[in-house]
Amino acid sequence: MTPLEWLRLPLRYRPWRPLHLRLVAADLWGREGRPHADHRAHLEAAIDWLCRAQDRRDGERDAGGVAAGWSFEDGWLPAYPETTGYIIETFIAAAPLLGRPELERRAARMIDWELSLQGPDGAFPGHFGEPGSRPVIFNTGQIMHGMLAGHLALGRDDCLEAAVRAGHWLARHQGADGAWHDYEHNGIPHVYNTRATWALLATGRVAGEASLVDAAKAHLEWALARREGDGWFRENAFTPGQAPFLHTIAYAIRGLLECGRLLGDERYLSAAEDAAAVLAGCQRADGWLAGAYGQGWRPAGTYCCLTGLAQMVLDWQRLDQIRGDARFAGPARLGLDYLESLHRLEDPADPVRGGVAGSYPIWGAYSRFEFPNWAAKFFADALIMALTGRPLPAEIEPHG
Repeated sequence: MTPLEWLRLPLRYRPWRPLHLRLVAADLWGREGRPHADHRAHLEAAIDWLCRAQDRRDGERDAGGVAAGWSFEDGWLPAYPETTGYIIETFIAAAPLLGRPELERRAARMIDWELSLQGPDGAFPGHFGEPGSRPVIFNTGQIMHGMLAGHLALGRDDCLEAAVRAGHWLARHQGADGAWHDYEHNGIPHVYNTRATWALLATGRVAGEASLVDAAKAHLEWALARREGDGWFRENAFTPGQAPFLHTIAYAIRGLLECGRLLGDERYLSAAEDAAAVLAGCQRADGWLAGAYGQGWRPAGTYCCLTGLAQMVLDWQRLDQIRGDARFAGPARLGLDYLESLHRLEDPADPVRGGVAGSYPIWGAYSRFEFPNWAAKFFADALIMALTGRPLPAEIEPHG
């Protein structure tokens, strides 16, 4: 940030408000000594936070969706189509585990809201889905994950139809090189679109749509060509020249990993494994990872991107499951323990209790002064995987 931007921070985030001041002071004090409970208690709290985020939209035009989060700047935010899309699978998985069938009903409400937003061309809107929102490749792919969960777990054919239409929209806008250049965040291609490619590939497999499988393979080849010799990926940040957040690095790893499993392609599996292994080697003894990593895996920032750490726990858990490689179990446990040590199970403030900040400390560069819903989603997913030992979302058959 520039010096002028730093000077404007107090006006933008109003740290003098009592809740804001309390949260800043807590992170200044440090995490040592903060009590945490068992996985189930943390999962219950994270799911309750996501339920409150959904309930905040009741009576609004985006009812059924999940508020994007809570921030110092704007309070509770509008519902976010992209992340509501993949929260669907979290609620479906948590319902039987926690004995809470109402979570499936909540997931169905999310699905209905998403379907109401899909355009005639198959795309889903970007941003908050307000009128005139321009579609974004990545966002549409994440909503496809929710549509697949609705079809496979809830038996809804309308969800598969929506996923197929969205997949064809993705394929139509793919460049000859396999990348997406249009309908992209900041107008540039991104390797982390592999997580959207995962949804595209899975949709093609489930629906028997070979053209969607071919489109997914084309993007995977483009992404693989962005890989450096040490496993780091170029063109994987939100903006050119920026060190990618751990968040987008973890996205890229998960997409390559799951696509490699579905296709039985060792190249994608190895690319995911190599990057995940480097990050395991970067992890501190307390589970911390840097918020961003530049070329050569140089740490960029002294904060932790909690969102990305939760995602890396998932990546390590999946590598343990897919590869049977126990070396990833330790980093996953350490990362989850670090997240639990910062997770507030009891707090009088609804935006805080059970939520997960974007960064620690809360003023870190990723989702600064925010509790984004996707941080709680990925934390909940990691807890579900730790409790069940099963993948989330549920695996589909790799061939067929």
